[in-house]
Amino acid sequence: MTIIRHELKQSRISLIIWTVAIGFLLAVCIFMFPEMKGEMEEVNDVFSSMGSFTQAFGMDKVNFGTLLGFYSVECGNILGLGGAFFASLCAISVLSKEEKERTAEFLLTHPVSRVRVVAEKLISVLLQIVILNAVVYAIAVLSIAFIGETAPWQEITLMHTAYLLLQLELAGVCFGVSAFLRRGSIGTGLGIAVIMYFLNIIANLTESAEFLKYITPFGYADGAEIVRNVSLDMNMIAIGILFAVIGISAGFVKYGRKDIS
Repeated sequence: MTIIRHELKQSRISLIIWTVAIGFLLAVCIFMFPEMKGEMEEVNDVFSSMGSFTQAFGMDKVNFGTLLGFYSVECGNILGLGGAFFASLCAISVLSKEEKERTAEFLLTHPVSRVRVVAEKLISVLLQIVILNAVVYAIAVLSIAFIGETAPWQEITLMHTAYLLLQLELAGVCFGVSAFLRRGSIGTGLGIAVIMYFLNIIANLTESAEFLKYITPFGYADGAEIVRNVSLDMNMIAIGILFAVIGISAGFVKYGRKDIS
């Protein structure tokens, strides 16, 4: 538990900043809905005539005149991208930073196995992701209550669950990559998140690329699809869990054998 507490203490400023930023943007987005509600019919007409752009972001599947349709696209992009960046950045440096900051010889000379070091670092990353999502969900609930809208909580909860799973998958993959790095790389973490985001856009644009949805976690965290089906795609989620498990396993194996300088 000592390593978990230490990691959480070291990351507390980053966690607070990302949570406040995502929560603030989400609340602002929700507060904008009552002002824009009367103009949403025109917005729907505009989006429906934008061809590929509309398909890329799933705007052809929802009605912007409803809170749920507005939330799934506008708030969904904030939660999806913001959460993905946070999870990737948390995980990509968690194993490599000991070499980068030259603290490895202090940590690894203690009577604690490498397996335990890796396990506690992983737990600290997962806890940060859960904390961020719990706070953001609470902000969403309070913001929707404040504007006096009746929200379909089943769909909204499913969306938030999908974003949480997305972040956990990306964290698992980046956690594994982190074990192979020696100096850490923020760019690598952000790059993985961005690539996964654009793979989903490509999959939305053309039927021949729909298989990409089984590669990117954004495939099952598509707010428009969740709203339309009122369910999550368990096949895609199962594949995502597999990718996360592979990444985490690779992290344990590589770090256990790594010659740490």
